[in-house]
Formats: sequence, C-alpha cells, structure tokens
Amino acid sequence: MAEDEKALSKALVTILERNNYSVDAVDDGQAALDYLEADNYDGVILDIMMPKVDGITVLKTIRSRGNRIPILMLTAKAEVDDKVLGLDAGANDYLTKPFHTKELLARIRAMTRTQTVQTDSRLQMGNVTLDCATFELSTPAGSFRLANKEFQVLELLMRNPHSLIASERLLEKIWGYDSEAEINVVWVYISYLRKKLSALHANIQIKATRNAGYSLEELP
Repeated sequence: MAEDEKALSKALVTILERNNYSVDAVDDGQAALDYLEADNYDGVILDIMMPKVDGITVLKTIRSRGNRIPILMLTAKAEVDDKVLGLDAGANDYLTKPFHTKELLARIRAMTRTQTVQTDSRLQMGNVTLDCATFELSTPAGSFRLANKEFQVLELLMRNPHSLIASERLLEKIWGYDSEAEINVVWVYISYLRKKLSALHANIQIKATRNAGYSLEELP
C-alpha cells in the first residue's frame, strides 16, 4: 500500500490487518516500486498524489514491466479526467477519498477475485488440506480454523512444498519489512502449526534446517 497521508495510512493498515490481510505500507512512489520489485503481492492500493514518484507514474512503470498485479487507485480528487487517466494507465479500480471501509474492502475483494480464482483455493499435501477461503486446516481426523498469521505461514509453506524458506523471508513476507517483530516469533508460529498438524495426525511435517529455515515435507 502506498499512501503519504500518515493518519490515513495507519488507519488503512489497521482496517486491512483486522480483515486478515498482510500489509506493507510505504509513503512515496519510489518505495512502492522498490517493494514491488523485491516481493510478490496479491494487490496494491496506490495513492495518486505522492512524493518522489506520483501514483500514475508508479502504475505505468508497473504495467510496463509486464506486472498484472491488481491495483486500486486512491485520490482526493473526484474529477472524471483523473479517473480516466488512472484506468487508462492500467488501474483495476478507483476510489475517491473519503470512502467507507465496507466499500474499500468490497473493491479489494472484487479486484483480487480473478486472481484468487486462478490460484488454488484449497491446497493439498499428503492427507492435509488447507482451505484458503475459510482458513480451515483439515485431515480425515478433524480440522482447525487457523489464526491469520498461522494461516499465512502454512499457506506459504504449502505453496512451496519441499522448498527451504528462510526465517527472515517468513518474517518479512508475513509480518512486513517494517515490523518490530523479532525473528523468534516465526518459531512460535511454527510451533503452533506443528502441534495442530500432530493433533490432526497429519502425514506431513514442518522440517527445520539449522540456520537456514523451514520446509514442508512428507513424514518418512
């Protein structure tokens, strides 16, 4: 999310996190481009009026790189020309400030829906299923509804089976680049997930590789 009004940015982060989104917030266009270059996101909320690089330039740059990530433009301006400019530059949707929280969330769901449909909404490995719509972790022995961060950790592991994912990568991806969380919070959530997988008699495990990270593997 790129928004230079600090109060609005903080409010948006709170709203999104309460609705189970993981958010990285920046306050200028150049930072938005840097973050998008370094990571893979499901969607972008982009203000038009920003320092260093304006939102329209950010949008055009993203699209020129062939990146089709869903983008919602925010602006204090309500003029039709600004809306047309943003949409013609490749924005998926447009929202004028001030706006209602329900409308913002509805527009985010709408613009990411196509992408969500294209990705698997149910991930499967061994006898374990993770429902990405309901956060439900299940096996034939039962099920748990995962907390937000638990879900995000396991989703990342299940989308990259047998791949070693560094603790630092998990921390950055799920808690955010600017988070004050310590690296041991990753271990804590891995521990939560291991206990739940064990309770469900899962035939997969989260394997730790010393000083390297974690991977999802079948039990021997």
